[in-house]
Amino acid sequence: MAVLSVGKVVFRIAIVIAIVELIIMLVLSNYPYDIDSGILAILDAALLVSIASPLIYIWVVKPYVHERDNALEKVTLQAHYDPLTQLANRRLINQNLNILLARCIRREFFGAVLLIDLDKFKPINDNYGHDAGDAILVEIARRLSSAMREEDVIGRIGGDEFVVLIDQLDDDEQLAIKKAILIADKLHSIISAPLDLEGKTLQVESSIGISIFGMKNVTRDMVFKRADIAMYQAKKAPDKHVVYSDPI
Repeated sequence: MAVLSVGKVVFRIAIVIAIVELIIMLVLSNYPYDIDSGILAILDAALLVSIASPLIYIWVVKPYVHERDNALEKVTLQAHYDPLTQLANRRLINQNLNILLARCIRREFFGAVLLIDLDKFKPINDNYGHDAGDAILVEIARRLSSAMREEDVIGRIGGDEFVVLIDQLDDDEQLAIKKAILIADKLHSIISAPLDLEGKTLQVESSIGISIFGMKNVTRDMVFKRADIAMYQAKKAPDKHVVYSDPI
């Protein structure tokens, strides 16, 4: 629904005022007693305000605010969330990573970016169609969301690639690495669980690259690049599904 235009708002307010004023004039004109013109003008204005104000609120202000809020919410969703999975898109991921990098330095702890690429997804997309592929992406998004904490950010950055921003791993470097790997292993297992699609059992796997960052001033691009390199190392390794980069 489109937000009420300025013209419609003005028209509705004018209609309310005109109708209410007409009713007031008809009532006052039939009043059996003479009223001083000054008092009559004050009474007219008071009645107009008291009657027209709630009507203007109900018919003009309330629907205008409701439609405006809905429109703003829709614009925000389109700007910051992936329309298929409803996860954060690349823009929102970038914004949150900038915040996380600054917070890691300020509070002196380690965080991580997990870059996830789905394996065996393309054959399913090719053999069963894009609807099946979309259904898998939506299910993977649901699984990732249910597995992570509220303070962590999960996003889809295109195709079959997902990203997870992990906040407050640990203030000890080695413990942070171990925790990140445990989380990545958990996500790999969750992703690899079979999916039922219209009676067909399908399965995808994942290659996960981990970029761990901590108390040094690094850029968002550096973090993503290291996660991307680690992810491709995991994809090429025959016996690995998770690879991490040294903390930066």
